[in-house]
Amino acid sequence: MLQCIFLISDSGEVMLEKQLTGHRVDRSICAWFWDQSISQGDSFKLLPVIASPTHYLFQIVRDGITLLACSQVEMPPLMAIEFLCRVADVLSEYLGGLNEDLVKDNFIIVYELLDEMIDNGFPLTTEPSILREMIAPPNLVSKMLSVVTGNASNVSDTLPSGAGSCVPWRPTDPKYSSNEVYVDLVEEMDAIVNRDGELVKCEIYGEVQMNSQLSGFPDLTLSFANPSILEDMRFHPCVRFRPWESHQVLSFVPPDGEFKLMSYRVKKLKNTPVYVKPQITSDAGTCRISVLVGIRSDPGKTIESITLSFQLPHCVSSADLSSNHGTVTILSNKTCTWTIGRIPKDKTPCLSGTLTLETGLERLHVFPTFKLGFKIMGIALSGLRIEKLDLQTIPPRLYKGFRAQTRAGEFDVRL
Repeated sequence: MLQCIFLISDSGEVMLEKQLTGHRVDRSICAWFWDQSISQGDSFKLLPVIASPTHYLFQIVRDGITLLACSQVEMPPLMAIEFLCRVADVLSEYLGGLNEDLVKDNFIIVYELLDEMIDNGFPLTTEPSILREMIAPPNLVSKMLSVVTGNASNVSDTLPSGAGSCVPWRPTDPKYSSNEVYVDLVEEMDAIVNRDGELVKCEIYGEVQMNSQLSGFPDLTLSFANPSILEDMRFHPCVRFRPWESHQVLSFVPPDGEFKLMSYRVKKLKNTPVYVKPQITSDAGTCRISVLVGIRSDPGKTIESITLSFQLPHCVSSADLSSNHGTVTILSNKTCTWTIGRIPKDKTPCLSGTLTLETGLERLHVFPTFKLGFKIMGIALSGLRIEKLDLQTIPPRLYKGFRAQTRAGEFDVRL
């Protein structure tokens, strides 16, 4: 049972406090948490569960905002973490993002959402489509009406249509003139390449995202051609677990609109579509840098939006970098970004230049980590393929669509 939720900015300010039970949690727990975060550094922020002297703390960080939940009793930690993730997702969808200004400008809606999402410390309603029926998303008209009428509440006077149903994530009997269902495979590649160019880690984190606009009460089954490659699956509550456990088939009654059906991982991939070959030499207070970027294995689709970024070491006083393709920008915080776009066929993109070290330093002792970004439309690099999507009762004018895309996640090339 959760007792309190705090939203903390990246400066340590408590932007929002929501007490969930009759037992009040003192805000001093936030001061203890922030002191520990400062003293222990980034490693402390990576801990999802923390045991303080008085409470168990659960945290996630989204876009610089820390969502912190407290409990004085033992509870399943994954339930607390999953609920905080749901809160972050709902707030991002409602507010169009998640940052300090958006939370402060819409704190009434944030409180109203938390009131509906958790009851006496236990998660209650977390489905976005149902929450939208209960609490209207903020817009300019609603803000003007609240100023004129003095009524700042966005909560509906009636319960959502699916509240009394056996499938509370779906409204009762929605109707569409054209029935459509779309399935997207969205994957991120996480990889680590060491200084010898060897692939230390390469895995895919993927999501099956759907947009369902179907009339009535549809019952769907989705099957994959090669489900055995999937690991660490997480399912939407609408998925029946027994058909997946016995036949690796997703059977479900979908929510109305957009939702994430499942997430998964595919581990131990053998190669990456793009290679990065950096070289840095230093002598007499000057460093020479050269970075090559090219296609390692052709995925069959165009690789787009290729970028390479790295943080210049603090001991670098100035940098003179240029490339034979794309643009290079260096920000005031010493972040260098090389925007390549697509790999040309007639040449290999190369970034080169010199770095000048601070006075008194002869050689560079701290080397940067290069972070690669890219996007490939129309293919899932994990190899996962959708075999078929069936409906038990086929409505009139049914249209089904499938798409796939892969982008870089945490893709690090280390020196």
